[in-house]
Amino acid sequence: MVPFQYVKAGDERHARTAAGSAGRFLAGGTTIVDLMKLEVERPTTLVDINGLPLAEIRELPDGTIRVGALVRNSDMAHHDLIRARFPVVSQALLAGASPQLRNMATTGGNLLQRTRCYYFRDTAMPCNKREPGSGCAAIEGYNRIHAVLGTSQHCIATHPSDLCVALAAVDAIVRLSGPRGERTVPLTDFHLEPGDHPERESALEPGELITAVDLPRLAFATRSVYLKVRDRASYAFALASAAVAADIERGTVRDIRIALGGVATKPWRARAAERALIGQPATVEAYRAAAEIALSGAQPHEHNRFKVALATRTLVRALTRVGAME
Repeated sequence: MVPFQYVKAGDERHARTAAGSAGRFLAGGTTIVDLMKLEVERPTTLVDINGLPLAEIRELPDGTIRVGALVRNSDMAHHDLIRARFPVVSQALLAGASPQLRNMATTGGNLLQRTRCYYFRDTAMPCNKREPGSGCAAIEGYNRIHAVLGTSQHCIATHPSDLCVALAAVDAIVRLSGPRGERTVPLTDFHLEPGDHPERESALEPGELITAVDLPRLAFATRSVYLKVRDRASYAFALASAAVAADIERGTVRDIRIALGGVATKPWRARAAERALIGQPATVEAYRAAAEIALSGAQPHEHNRFKVALATRTLVRALTRVGAME
């Protein structure tokens, strides 16, 4: 770990000023500290924001649930409002990491998780995300855990978050505070596909701080499921996952939200699959057709071809579980 300056922020403005363009914010530290030890991240300043008043979950007058950026993953997962209105979010949180990590990890930090790509975390290997223009070792290397959706010739790294997949499915909105004031970004637009610039992973601008995530009222989100398939039962990242919320009445899909994880370079909202299901009977045949649409643009590599079939089956199973709910 290289030397850095540590600053404890007194308020949001102080935090942004202290971080500048080369600093990083410290909340739970479950990602940034690991990467600093590997010298993948080398901030000149680490700004501790744990003293900021951003650790509350509350309901707004319009029914939106606002989750502060410093709310711990364990607190969010077990909060009565989240469990009752957005079970898919609670399930996604409980499927991620370990109890110890969930007790430290925060909402804002989860949104800013960086990839688990082997080559990104190994500074001896080329990585366009870490060093733009150096190349992508994963494309011709061992790419079993890598993405099949949203990839480019410069990067095939998979987005690691479980929470963000669920948030993408329920139309969550990210609230940001920066030098030019406050703004909001839909969660589905917050994370960026790599394209020609895999080093830019989010819509976050220099000097901006995530302050909260809003969950707009979505009545049928009470009927929702997060399904995660992984190599072992706990403390493993998804090989494929699906977040589904559905409005089903008299055996017909009236409305639906679908997002995929473990297979894409960002939390992947499957809008074409949603459109294909609306108005259709809630049957396994319809689910299978929609799942095939969701994976129709997949571009697998040598070691991750299995993910196309795995993600298809995972989505069908998640849809079937939602369809069976009363």
